[in-house]
Amino acid sequence: MDKGKLGVILTSLLVFIFIEVRVAFGATKSPYDAAITHYIMLRTLPSGHERAFCLARGSCLRKTLVCPDQCKVRKPKQNRKQKGCFLDCSSKCEVTCKWRRPNCNGYGSLCYDPRFIGGDGVMFYFHGETGGNFAIVSDDNLQINAHFIGTRPQGRTRDYTWVQALSVMFDTHTLVISARRLSHWDANVDALIVTWDGETVQIPTEGEAEWRANGEDREVAVERTDDTNTIKVTVSKLLELNIKVRPIEKEENRIHNYQLPDNDAFAHLETQFKFFNLTDDVEGVLGKTYRPNYVSPVKIGVPMPMMGGEDKYKTPSLFSPLCTVCRFQRENGFQAI
Repeated sequence: MDKGKLGVILTSLLVFIFIEVRVAFGATKSPYDAAITHYIMLRTLPSGHERAFCLARGSCLRKTLVCPDQCKVRKPKQNRKQKGCFLDCSSKCEVTCKWRRPNCNGYGSLCYDPRFIGGDGVMFYFHGETGGNFAIVSDDNLQINAHFIGTRPQGRTRDYTWVQALSVMFDTHTLVISARRLSHWDANVDALIVTWDGETVQIPTEGEAEWRANGEDREVAVERTDDTNTIKVTVSKLLELNIKVRPIEKEENRIHNYQLPDNDAFAHLETQFKFFNLTDDVEGVLGKTYRPNYVSPVKIGVPMPMMGGEDKYKTPSLFSPLCTVCRFQRENGFQAI
């Protein structure tokens, strides 16, 4: 037997022993890891199909999931406009192909002017105000603020608003994702700005097309999921964000009678959140909808169910963890003026 084949056999045997020991001793991932992603990746098949060995307790335990022909890999690199392979080791035990971008009709979404779908699945609107900053999520170890842009046409009593930037604060760090102000929209021009502790970072467009940093005990990754204006943000043990920058199109402006000026595309963020290990007392416009037994106060069935509370969630700045009900306590570290 040649050395190459012997090496493959030995590697496979070691992986098998490692898995059996983990399972035998009841090894599980930390509480923040969902069963969905409780797997280890196996060697990619010669055909290019990625595959995973499931470790989650339940019907999918010890099963191997293989990505289908329609989406062979989890992170398409040659053509980021392709769907990615999503491996689900929970009780569903399935593999699906999904777009790697925010789903504005999915749980934890924040899109449009601005419309939320909470962790409870209930849709609501939160107006805020032009130039205002509001706590979207505030918990013991995480704070996410949103900066609103907007306009108030003549004769209207409230602003039309959109989310222009998100500030993600945790440990001693601050990650900010924002949309650049543009007079005219060009989908081929990247309007995303990413800063880490006050320093602008460049997200590569080649190779893995991702930027990484290490916090105290967690990894931060920002990965392009399209050539421009679409990224996935991961902060280990805390959250995942899928973010897309988009403008207000002329037809959209006409239909809603926003009366926007000709020299501003009102580029803003569409975002879908996924959280890990939130506490039962989490706060924030979106955060509180993830509480156990939360009952939404908005009127169900009306065209635009409104969520109030601007006074409770308003923060002094995009970088401030302070609001009437905020829970996050900033550790010593990056402090923006």
